[in-house]
Amino acid sequence: MIQLCGMTPEQLTGYMVDKGQSAFRGDQLSKWVWAGADIGQMSNLPAALREQMRREAVANPVQICQERVSQLDGTRKFLFQLMDGNLVEGVLMRYKYGYTLCLSTQVGCRMGCAFCASTLEGCARNLTAGEMAGQVLLANRVLQGEGARVGNLVLMGSGEPFDNYQNVVDFLRLITHPQGLNLSVRGISLSTCGLVEKMDRFAGEGIPVTLSLSLHAPNDAIRRRIMPVARAYSMEDTLAALSRYIGRTGRRGVIEYALIREINCRREHAAELASRLRGMRCHVNLIPLNRVAERGLDAPSRKQVEEFMEELERRHISVTRRREMGADIQGACGQLRRRFLAEAGRQAGDEGTEKPE
Repeated sequence: MIQLCGMTPEQLTGYMVDKGQSAFRGDQLSKWVWAGADIGQMSNLPAALREQMRREAVANPVQICQERVSQLDGTRKFLFQLMDGNLVEGVLMRYKYGYTLCLSTQVGCRMGCAFCASTLEGCARNLTAGEMAGQVLLANRVLQGEGARVGNLVLMGSGEPFDNYQNVVDFLRLITHPQGLNLSVRGISLSTCGLVEKMDRFAGEGIPVTLSLSLHAPNDAIRRRIMPVARAYSMEDTLAALSRYIGRTGRRGVIEYALIREINCRREHAAELASRLRGMRCHVNLIPLNRVAERGLDAPSRKQVEEFMEELERRHISVTRRREMGADIQGACGQLRRRFLAEAGRQAGDEGTEKPE
């Protein structure tokens, strides 16, 4: 099935021309697609053409399966359903400067990080560029009533973006296209656990988004304990790749650091981290861990978080603590999907159990 929202305006024009239509039909189609319309709503296209398109194409291959709204801060958590029945999550966050959508790039993840719920069942498959774009279009539809739209994106939902490299690059080119949603690369962040070759390759793509490195440790020994990717790439090599990206794109890098009780959150860990980052144009984003019951890992105390920040600041490292959003709606990546699948499994089990007469 053709995914119209996965096509550039030029490709949509080609699609129309191939059907014997004038090029201006491509412009009409493009406007409808990026407005989030279904094929049946494209009223200025001939009815016969729309009927033909319905048989072979879909405007958006994603739909909202479930939506939760935080009573604490208005954060929205979406469970998106794909056409094959797979589920991914997205989080729409409201800030003073506008709305940011955290979207997924894979169904699950195969990186195996010990603190993440998304990776518990591995990776089912990659998302297409259209499925990523579809998440943005659905978030925009939700915001229509407020006269707002998504202004910033973070590719930090389920999946490792560079493990789905070409689809992610195609999506970024699509979403920043001047005749599409025309999002600024300056409002887009991509998070990677540190696939060094892909980081270097991406630096040459001409899409200078903010690169966020999921580091989560001050040394190789601790990083190997919680992140399998560290067995393939040393911290020295990973930070060097980030430094090359910063130098080539001119964008400040971000270091993502999840604080985990009794593993990586002591003052000496902060001091060691600072020594590794000294001289690099980067910012540290501290993340008190969202507990994953299956992993048995917990967040440190508030005092430990404050002491960690103080130590980094004392050593002149730019640092903030990530604002905790959507805590009452399972805002952390992977939690809602796992709960939904578990409940569906229990219901299927109950329906398959014969009840005594």
